Amino acid sequence: MSRDFRRGDKKLPPLSLFSQSSLTDIVLLLLIFFLLTSSFVTNFGIRVEVPKAESSAATEAQFISVAVTKDGEFYVDGDLTARGSLATAIRNARNNKPQGTVVLRADKDAKVDDAVRVMNVSKALNLKIIMATEQGS
Repeated sequence: MSRDFRRGDKKLPPLSLFSQSSLTDIVLLLLIFFLLTSSFVTNFGIRVEVPKAESSAATEAQFISVAVTKDGEFYVDGDLTARGSLATAIRNARNNKPQGTVVLRADKDAKVDDAVRVMNVSKALNLKIIMATEQGS
């Protein structure tokens, strides 16, 4: 037995308005959810895939960051540096950070010669050298 809840024989007109307020609430909640659950990664601006190691040291503001890309480009504290002026750039960075230690962020596909060049310049300037790696198993 079916029930008819309409009032009398009136035929109700179709709903012509659609309320989007509930839809915007759901979209806002989804946006907040994805923003909160996304991972926040520090972006150094230079794409370098460093090798993995069992232990790692935290980098601080007093470190001189030298990145070597797989294309053979050098970046000293985020600034692109020519191969010939690498020693000058590291020396200038050392003048800004006298207690500085060189953090070498060499791409795993970079030439060993490029990483050794940074190490030789750092050693000539009597700077300590740390090789940056990602912690992994």
